Amino acid sequence: MAAILTRGLRRTFGEVTAVADLDLEVEVGEIFGLVGPDGAGKTTTMRMLTGILPPTSGSIEVAGCDVVRRPGGVKDRIGYLSQRFGLYPDLTVAENIAFHADLQGVPASELPARTTRLLGFSGLEPFRRRLAGNLSGGMKQKLGLACALIHTPQVLFLDEPTNGVDPVSRRDFWRILHQLVRQGVTILVSTAYLDEAERCSRLALLHEGRVLALGTPDEVKRLLPGSLLEVRAAEPRRAAALLREGMAESNVGLFGDRIHVTAPDAAQAARRVADLLAAAGVALESVRPVEPSLEDVFVAVLASPGGKFTGTAPSRP
Repeated sequence: MAAILTRGLRRTFGEVTAVADLDLEVEVGEIFGLVGPDGAGKTTTMRMLTGILPPTSGSIEVAGCDVVRRPGGVKDRIGYLSQRFGLYPDLTVAENIAFHADLQGVPASELPARTTRLLGFSGLEPFRRRLAGNLSGGMKQKLGLACALIHTPQVLFLDEPTNGVDPVSRRDFWRILHQLVRQGVTILVSTAYLDEAERCSRLALLHEGRVLALGTPDEVKRLLPGSLLEVRAAEPRRAAALLREGMAESNVGLFGDRIHVTAPDAAQAARRVADLLAAAGVALESVRPVEPSLEDVFVAVLASPGGKFTGTAPSRP
């Protein structure tokens, strides 16, 4: 049985379609990522899966519960960390956990052991008596995660949990998530960070409520049509503009001081790059084939006709 299963999931707000005919199947014990920019439909999807928002149409099953028919029935089986998790700044770390344990009906006799385990698990034990309002952003997210786990859920929903968190705390947070998976928890996480998406077992690239690509990170990257070239030039911004104008058949993106060019034929594209930059008097430092990143894939799929690839990655591992 899948931990999360949706068929034809759709949500509209008036004439706006936030989520369009979404089919997902998330296996038990995997980290599944909903990946896309703001407005892609990630939070709306998350709210429907957790029973907070009813869908316009479609079916949802989470941890064996029909969420459309019994939205309240899934509450005891899931944990949910929203973008703006409700920590109480004037309560201590331990008091916040105790409060959420009470909301979830955790027996008082089990609270001390569960609290100690979660504080040790998240690295918050030294801060047990610190007010939540005095925690750093990363520690607040860890506390939010501990609160979401206090009732031992089967499925954990995390809505952009590391948004605005420093890189070290993001790394620590993902380390904790992988430990949870090893304990049998299924995790669905939404993120706009494509480097984080690389850490997921599988992912769905979302744009305007639709799935553009679905599969493991490697499978999704293999969907990139053609070859990818990395171009380094003396004037990156000017060089990128020249290549966009002169290579209409290619996708051209600027990543810091590097230019990525996706083209059907690598050798032909490399010659075209050299000719265009030489004609404009822009010094070419190097051009070489490279492996695509998920960011390259996302940029390419948005630029492709109809906003999708001709191929599809497997929907299941």
